[in-house]
Parts: sequence; C-alpha cells; structure tokens
Amino acid sequence: MQKYLFKNIRVVNEGKITEADVLVKDGKIARIGSNISDAGLIKEIKGDGRYLFPGVIDDQVHFREPGLTHKATIASESRAAVSGGTTSFMEMPNTIPNALTLEILEEKYAIAARGSVANYSFYMGVSNTNVDEVLRASQMRASICGLKIFMGSSTGDMLVDNHNTLNRIFSESEMLIATHCEDERIIRRNYENLKGKKTNLEPSDHPIIRDAEACFESSLVAIQFAKKYNSRLHILHISTEKELQLFSNMLPLKQKRITSEVCVHHLHFTAEDYDNLGYKIKCNPAIKSANNKVALWKALHDDRLDVIATDHAPHLLSEKDGPYEHAHAGLPLVQHSLLLMLHYHLAGAITLEKIAEKMSHAVADCFGIEDRGYIREGYQADLVMVDLKAANQVSRQNLLYKCGWSPLEGFNFPASIDATMVNGNIVYEKGKVIDSYRGERLKFNR
Repeated sequence: MQKYLFKNIRVVNEGKITEADVLVKDGKIARIGSNISDAGLIKEIKGDGRYLFPGVIDDQVHFREPGLTHKATIASESRAAVSGGTTSFMEMPNTIPNALTLEILEEKYAIAARGSVANYSFYMGVSNTNVDEVLRASQMRASICGLKIFMGSSTGDMLVDNHNTLNRIFSESEMLIATHCEDERIIRRNYENLKGKKTNLEPSDHPIIRDAEACFESSLVAIQFAKKYNSRLHILHISTEKELQLFSNMLPLKQKRITSEVCVHHLHFTAEDYDNLGYKIKCNPAIKSANNKVALWKALHDDRLDVIATDHAPHLLSEKDGPYEHAHAGLPLVQHSLLLMLHYHLAGAITLEKIAEKMSHAVADCFGIEDRGYIREGYQADLVMVDLKAANQVSRQNLLYKCGWSPLEGFNFPASIDATMVNGNIVYEKGKVIDSYRGERLKFNR
C-alpha cells in the first residue's frame, strides 16, 4: 500500500484548526502529530498554508445509473464528486428500474464497484407495494445507508401516499428512513389554481406551486409517524423557514431520532435567480424566497439543520427547456458543493470548522458510518487538501458532469481543491482525476 505524508498542513477537524503532520499508510490515517518521518514514502506533500479537511460525505445524490445513463453514470459523477472533495456518496433509488428490490439494489452496488472512484452506498426505495421487501432489506442495515420514501411525486412507482404503507414502514423498520417531503395534494391544488389564471407557466411559478405549505404539511406527517413509533427519521433538503419549527437542537446529534438536511442550492440561490437562470434551477423542493435562505443559514448554525448535501440531479440542457411541464427538476452540484461553502467562509458566513462538521463529521454520525468523516488515527484516509488563495472559475471546459453544464457557470470561486484522497489513494490532483482506483462500499455501525 502507498504511504503519504502531509507535512505542516492546517488540519480542520473536530472544531479546531491545528498545524500538524498527517501520515497515511495502508489506506488509513496512521499518525497525526509533529515532526513525523517515515521510510518508504511514496510522496511528501507540503502544507504551504493549505488546509486538510475530512472528505465530504454527500448523503443525497442522483447518479442516474441504471437506465438514465444519457444524463449521468456512477462513473462520471463519482469523478466529478472527487474533483470537488466529495469522497463518499449515498445515491437515490429513483433510477430505471427503481431500486425497489434487493436484487436491483445489489446490481447498483456491482456497477459502483466496477466504476466509482469514490466510496458509495445506495438507498433502498419504498413504494406502496413493496413493504415486505423493504422490511427484508432492513436486516441489512449494516451495509445499506437507509430507506428512501418519496412523500411527493417522483419517477415511476415511488410516490408513497398510502398511510397503511407508511404506518408499516415507520412501525416495523429498524433502518434509517430518509424522506422527500412535499404534499402532493397541495402541489396539485396550487398547480390547477395557477393554470386557471394563466396559460403558460414560468420558472418563477415553481415555488408558488411547490410552496412552503406543501413542504411543511408533508414534513409534519413524517415527524408524527416517527414520534409515534420512535423511528429513525432523516428529512432531506429542508427548504422553508416554516419547516424549521419542526426541528430541535436540544440534543446532541448522536442522540437525535429525527434529523434534517439542507442542500447547497437552498443556501445559495433564491427565487430572484429564476429571472436569470430560469429552469436551470428548477428543482424539488423548489428554491424559494430570500427569507427562507436567511432562516436556513441561521438554523444551520444553531444545529436545527444537521448536515449539508447537494441532491445532485443532472439532466441534459434540452431536458431543462420549457414549457413548465416539460422542464425536468434537478441540477448538477456535486463538483462544487465544498467550493461553494468555502466561498461562504471567505465571505464571513461560516467557519471552516463548521463546514467540516456539517459536510463530514455530522453525516458520519447521522448515518453511523464506520471509520469515516473525521481525521483520526485508525480511520480511513478520506481527505481533501484545499487552497484558500487559489481562485478558479466554473466553465464548460472544467466540468466533469456527463450532462455538461452547471447553474454555477461563470462563478468565480476564491478557493480550489488541490487534491482528494480516497482510502489512502490520491484520486484527484492538479485538476485531473486519477482513474486507477475504485472506492469501497460504506459500512454502518448500527
């Protein structure tokens, strides 16, 4: 196995920034200290004022494979991920076919084993008709990140609106339940009301159709089920100020039974951006008015929001064209999530320590990921080296998404990712992905 020594680098970890040496050996962090030396090094990497973060763990991505590979593949999007400092991902089940059986789920794991340069896990999908299979999957909770319930419209047969189904899942499953919460009845009502007033809907109508009420009512239902049965619930992509009243910061994260996620696009864009970006930023739940963004940032800092993710969801540009009903919902983000948070750090909105907490430590704690998410001796060496003084601009030429575009094109980031390490192997360095390594299946302590 390869040996690397990060020399005199600023380590961002567990609420502190300390200058130290970090020795990586046999795929793990072997030692953290000062004046470390070791024979047989492959490479010594000088800190030179740069920062070392634990690898980002993204708990919500859509890498589209199998079945939608014209948009993305696990191979292509994992390369985009590591170029942006994401070393592990958890991928959603609304592929084609939907991951509603253990057989289909294991096929996705096999695809990742062949092609992903990042570590990986996949959610088991829930429908109104596969409860027995879902409960069987619950017995594999040490090797599957969780169950995914779409309590709002999704691809194929994955809208779960039957309360008998929800009752069984929440009462009988021992696995983490992740939910997309939007009330379908409210969405349909809002849509019909708007269509009655105007023939052609516009991008700015999206947050009116998928409004705060739709999010709140659905999140409330999920939380009521979880509280009734003491289920382990994780609500994805919180986007509204109203929903925040449903979450608490009274317990340490490891003791919470109900946790929450916020996505980078809801921390960055507002409804005002529809004027310039149109359907490029159409996503579910919708990007909403600026007061929601302000409230989300506040809740991130006071720990009502537990983790930061992307909900990376690529489509071809042709699929993002109007009219409203045709424009697909979702945007590609995984290559730039850490850079976006570093931008906000340099703007004074968040500390480096908080970034490491919300994008790495807390994700590992929330899901019980084994030996990842921290820079600790004995942990897997998933690491990201960052230069806060090297600016770079997003352009079509440096995008690694298969879809070939980004809503952040033209954005000037004040920082850059110098190198990304997965399990002690450098998989991204100096602007290039090193494609000779494959990531590992995540394991969970449950």
